[in-house]
Amino acid sequence: MSNITPVTSDVDAPGSLADTSDVMGSSHGNSGPKGPAGKLYGWLRSIPVWALWGIALVWSLPTVGLFLSGFRTRDAQRQTGWWDIRLDELSLDNYETVFGARSSLKDSLLNSMAVAIPATLIPIAVAAFAAYAFAWIDFKGRKTLFIITVSLLAIPLQVALIPLLRLWVSGARFTIPFLDKTITLVPDFNLVGSTTAVWLTHTGFALPFAIFLLHNYISSLPKDVFEAARIDGADHFTIFWRLVLPLSVPVLAAFAIFQFLWTWNDYLIAKTMAGNNPDAQVTTILIANLAGDFGANEHLLPAAAFVQAFFPLVVFFALQKYFVRGMLAGAVKG
Repeated sequence: MSNITPVTSDVDAPGSLADTSDVMGSSHGNSGPKGPAGKLYGWLRSIPVWALWGIALVWSLPTVGLFLSGFRTRDAQRQTGWWDIRLDELSLDNYETVFGARSSLKDSLLNSMAVAIPATLIPIAVAAFAAYAFAWIDFKGRKTLFIITVSLLAIPLQVALIPLLRLWVSGARFTIPFLDKTITLVPDFNLVGSTTAVWLTHTGFALPFAIFLLHNYISSLPKDVFEAARIDGADHFTIFWRLVLPLSVPVLAAFAIFQFLWTWNDYLIAKTMAGNNPDAQVTTILIANLAGDFGANEHLLPAAAFVQAFFPLVVFFALQKYFVRGMLAGAVKG
């Protein structure tokens, strides 16, 4: 293909999400919904900006309290609230302890990164290809396969944990009836107790939602752009790489935020798949065990919890400009 130029997300075409404010303004103008819903929507729109900032400030108070409590001693935390803080009681002892050799917080942060990063990037890469295929490639059984994929969202996580754990421990085999012959479907990779088992499990459970979310967005892209690319001689991979991906940055970023937050803050899957292996211990498991017997080290929890919450905050604020547009993906079609 010779003359195809990348299309950016501000294309003013039918069905494109050029600007979130334009979409909201055009779909909720003077001809908006009537009745109680319309009155409620009008009241929400009349809330002044300073009131919204006040709500945001109140919402952030627990985080501020967590941050300040991390610098207070055990006695200070037990005697007074975090709002009654004094400069003479501030100390870095809690952070020095949680980053010390005894708590291994640095190693657990690396383990959390080893889980969250591949469990976020791999579903995005696989789901983007699958969503484009379901949206714009006509193949036999496309709708049936898409329905089956989306229906996997209904499978509870807790139901599949033990079968997956057995799969990582001993693989999967099938015995053919009447022939007494066993076929190995999945070999024994001996992944139990490792971070690999954790992010593989997260990846498997994230794919149905990722495909569903990306499909809704990609299928709403303007059809004329794809037809023009095909007339110019572009194949499917060129269209996907030079058209779909640049246009899908908002929804990709929105899913990345959700998936990273989910995997970073997960405790159940990490505890089930990694077990008590200290070399694969993620931050959530470390914090749960940090208090010790009878809460002897509970004063260390605020410092460790704030460190654990810092990285998701960085990811969210780095990608938040795409968040609203990504959540509106496919919701409005021109």
